Amino acid sequence: MKKELSFNTITAVTTMGSVKSAGLSLLLLSFLIDIADSYPNLDLSNVGCGECTLRRNTFFSKEHPIYQCMGCCFSRAYPTPLKAMKTMTVPKNITSEATCCVAKHSYETKVSNIPVRNHTECHCSTCYFHKI
Repeated sequence: MKKELSFNTITAVTTMGSVKSAGLSLLLLSFLIDIADSYPNLDLSNVGCGECTLRRNTFFSKEHPIYQCMGCCFSRAYPTPLKAMKTMTVPKNITSEATCCVAKHSYETKVSNIPVRNHTECHCSTCYFHKI
């Protein structure tokens, strides 16, 4: 005697499989959310670049300590407004603003007969090309 599967049996088995699959997906999702929530809330916009401060320049600090300004300051980019783009000789789609970590005060000193700027105070200001 051959037993035939009824439509109700097939539907019940399929439904059980779907419920198990949905339950497993929900469990995995809650696990991933828990892991993501356990990490601290960090501002990752300037990872790898610290605050603008005086730091010892290890390359030039052989005879006596040389300090120079290092670090990050404000920068942003945004779409150029249409009104401003019409006034540009060479139109740019992106406009950027930035400040750089520069020396507020410094003095010149010599290291192995090479003139070097030894910074004494730093701040964020207009970006300049720095010479050693």
